[in-house]
Amino acid sequence: MTVRERGRVLIVDDEVLIRQGIKHYLNWEQEGFEIVGEASNGKEALQLIETENPHIIITDIVMPIMDGEELTRVVKERYPYIEVIILSSFGEFDYVRSTFQNGVVDYILKPKLDAKGILKALHAAVKRIPSLQMKENNSNVNLSIEQIIQRLIAGYDVQYDEKQIGDTFPYHNYCLLGVTVNGVGSVKSLQVELEEYVSEQYLFHLEKDFLLVNGNDFSALVQHLNAFGKSNLHYQFVMSETFTDFSQLGNIYKGSLAKLLNYRFFFPEVPLLTKEILPSIENDCMDFNLDLFTSEMKRKNFESAFIHLREHVEIMSKCYTMDVYEYKSFFGNVIFNVTVLLGNMEYEVRELNQSKYAYFKSIDEAKSANAVIELLDQFILEVRQCINSSKDHFENLNIKKLLEYIKNHYAEPLTLSEVAKHFHFNPSYLSSYFSNHSDEGFIEYLNRIRIEEASKLLVERRATISEISGMVGYSDHSYFCKVFKKFTGLSPSQYRRKQNMR
Repeated sequence: MTVRERGRVLIVDDEVLIRQGIKHYLNWEQEGFEIVGEASNGKEALQLIETENPHIIITDIVMPIMDGEELTRVVKERYPYIEVIILSSFGEFDYVRSTFQNGVVDYILKPKLDAKGILKALHAAVKRIPSLQMKENNSNVNLSIEQIIQRLIAGYDVQYDEKQIGDTFPYHNYCLLGVTVNGVGSVKSLQVELEEYVSEQYLFHLEKDFLLVNGNDFSALVQHLNAFGKSNLHYQFVMSETFTDFSQLGNIYKGSLAKLLNYRFFFPEVPLLTKEILPSIENDCMDFNLDLFTSEMKRKNFESAFIHLREHVEIMSKCYTMDVYEYKSFFGNVIFNVTVLLGNMEYEVRELNQSKYAYFKSIDEAKSANAVIELLDQFILEVRQCINSSKDHFENLNIKKLLEYIKNHYAEPLTLSEVAKHFHFNPSYLSSYFSNHSDEGFIEYLNRIRIEEASKLLVERRATISEISGMVGYSDHSYFCKVFKKFTGLSPSQYRRKQNMR
């Protein structure tokens, strides 16, 4: 069998979502790598290199403080044995070309970032690192139980001594027990606690993130874990199916336990999650109708937009086979897009812009779908506050524009419906809106503007009263005279004579 040392990888990018995406694209341990650190710029990366001693650096090209181009140059000067993979956008090839002169192994375009591209670049880097070359190892028979389990999990075909397995694990059946620890506690302390209660029936073997359980019948263990999980909220469990062939441990780990640990995110209230209790997925996890959501937001139908969003989230949260990173990314994208959209609509989004990074971090650290939904509800509450605080400003701005429009177009045959259509209002809404934000109704205000202009014309021009009535927007001369007397207390002819006598 051939084995090699795990490749240690350092990720450098100023965007949290990009770093998280890279981390979740691969099962790093299964592929023979481990992520030893993250940095948001080249300066932070150089500090981590001293402590983590990575084999490979995956770095963005454009970053604040120290960019990827300078980082590559410094790394190749100080640590020529470290291989560098560059992340770039389409328009940054001149920078990428300069890094190749410094000896980078490969580059990946960010818009095409995926597992296949990352693996291709990593394997190219491994070929240039002597310490990571595959080495022959024919000493399987001398491996410890821990080494056998670790290599089975990594996907290797391991030859082992059956007697050694039988002496270590006396019972016929096996299962894998995954443990999620929230707050205080550890898998090791859980093992001690379980052995205290069921040690005569089961043998527990601690691995990095799970327990290998050996026993004959696991029904008593299932009952105990359900009761224990309900009374001790620090622990949540997933349990694989039972298997009898020890060599299947790696397949069970990857094909069952790893999936259940992902599903656990969507079932925080279930103490022990197994395949048998998983519900059927009734609704398709359809794509979010972003166009509808955006359209409703732009039309200021905010509650309709939020209802559409929450309905989608409810359906999506029942699709437990969805990748947790993909699920969290959806919420991060919603928060980002809503903040940008409100900013483009001229809302005051300074506080939203400041708090969105805290939301990104909290979503990334969330232990359950419920916790992420609570963060979304909290964000929507902040959005409502932002909208309401800007409401008076927009209403004052709209009424000012409305009054200016009437002043500029008073001579035209204006109607409430035509003005409402011009400002994209419902006529009945405009009528009540106008009354609530002005001392006069629409018709009263329009008549006052027209009579004020008619008064000026009666003094300044020698046009007839009939002509003046048409000039200020009245098609009916008698109606004009009636309205004029209502506002001034005089008929148009009386008003003209009185003003001329002064």
